[in-house]
Amino acid sequence: MQYWIPKALAVSVLVSLSGCGVFTDEAHQKRNYRASEPVKVPEQLAQPALDPIYKMEVAEYDNNPDSTNYRPPAQVLTVAKGSWVEEGDKQARVYFDKNDGIADLNEFIWDSVHAVLTEHQTKPIKQDKSLGLIETNWYAIIKPEEGWLWDSDTAVSEQRFIFTIEEKSHQRTASLSAKLAEYKSKDVPLTPILQQQLEVRALNQVVAEFDYRYRQLEVEIRKQQGIISLEMGFDNKGNAALVTEQDYSVIFDRFSGFLERLSFTIVEIDQERGLITADYNKPESSVWDSIWGEELAELPIENGQYQILVSRTKEGGTSLTWMDDEGTTLEPGTMSDLQQALESALRQRGIKI
Repeated sequence: MQYWIPKALAVSVLVSLSGCGVFTDEAHQKRNYRASEPVKVPEQLAQPALDPIYKMEVAEYDNNPDSTNYRPPAQVLTVAKGSWVEEGDKQARVYFDKNDGIADLNEFIWDSVHAVLTEHQTKPIKQDKSLGLIETNWYAIIKPEEGWLWDSDTAVSEQRFIFTIEEKSHQRTASLSAKLAEYKSKDVPLTPILQQQLEVRALNQVVAEFDYRYRQLEVEIRKQQGIISLEMGFDNKGNAALVTEQDYSVIFDRFSGFLERLSFTIVEIDQERGLITADYNKPESSVWDSIWGEELAELPIENGQYQILVSRTKEGGTSLTWMDDEGTTLEPGTMSDLQQALESALRQRGIKI
């Protein structure tokens, strides 16, 4: 059986989808900008009285019949894990926090920029790794796309950009900015808004590449390390604690990030004593949790401040001793319940330390 759609229905669908776009010029006809003319009275009738004080001239407005395309400033897309922007920043710039598994954040961003340039079949004409500077050769940031019903981007210009990487002294946060170095086009002049859109678009491509590369890294880390296991045990002083075979340095460096994923807010990290102070607030479930299937784990402890002492065990592993805000070690029963809740969170959500 063959199905058919009447032409009238097809046209109505097109019009409804495209809105006024099908009749763009019609909205800019001069007649739409002409005030109403005075009433024309037949010659055999007397003209109505017209007070000169309130008399208004009939006006016409000279309007460009061609529609003008106005677009808002482009937005930096923080789609990569650990990426963020500063509110009110006038520069095309994004910040990256050092995620688990990234050995050198500066190197990771550097490689992401080069991967984007390779995709555009171009390369740097000048670069200085010590300064975090990459100046690109010419390439078209907007590629032509074929389209019929909707507007399509056309490669009518080429650009060169300067990417700058600035790493913080603690090496756990770095920024990447994009600046338009040169622009050339036969038909489209460069305006401030166009420059901002091009810079942000170039930056967003690197952010997307950073996200892609880190997702690949996470897969490799899971394959190599697996999910860490926490077991009930004792620290060197005989207190009930959570024990793992992982090395002390690995646990201490990553445990604070693990706590933040479980509704803790880090207050202080004392590296000399191996002590982490954090505030805990039970998570509030919402409809989005059920939609995305990411129910937050609720731990069997009360809201408040806790201290976690990270220590080396005699066997070469690491112990985690939990204390309240006064430094009192939690009861063994509470520690046992906490161990089960943490193990469940690790396995269900694939979290690793």
